[in-house]
Amino acid sequence: MVSKKIVVVGHFGVGKTSLIRRFVEDSFSDDYKVTIGVHILKKTLNVNDQDVSLILWDTEGTDDIEEIRKAYLMGTHGFVLVCDLTREATYINLESQKKYLEENFPKTPILSIGNKTDLLPKGSIADAKDQFDYLDALVSAKEGNNVLRAFEKLTKMIIK
Repeated sequence: MVSKKIVVVGHFGVGKTSLIRRFVEDSFSDDYKVTIGVHILKKTLNVNDQDVSLILWDTEGTDDIEEIRKAYLMGTHGFVLVCDLTREATYINLESQKKYLEENFPKTPILSIGNKTDLLPKGSIADAKDQFDYLDALVSAKEGNNVLRAFEKLTKMIIK
């Protein structure tokens, strides 16, 4: 079995912890607790007939990705860049954040995720498809929609 470090980054309150908890434990809590520093969880996926142990680093939220401690980012095999689809401030600079990661960690896959689809009005995702076409996945950590699929996609990008 191979182990791969995945670092989850994004603004405060976008649902990074909830996303990881949904993926690892298949649970959700409405209790909001701020992550200070980093919290590490682990989950094994079987992708392409290979067991892959994902070491998930849940980082504290920050408006500026360059403020994240470099030590958290070093040795990363993949990034999950999360935004909140209901808060424009969390996705307006997503492309520049992604560019920063690409420049500083070339060859490291990045999956851009829009979270909280459950809070959007029914049918609005189809209407706003062009607005969110730069995202690799739209998910709901609360309802679990597309969470597993997103992590499987990133894992396939890593082990290809």
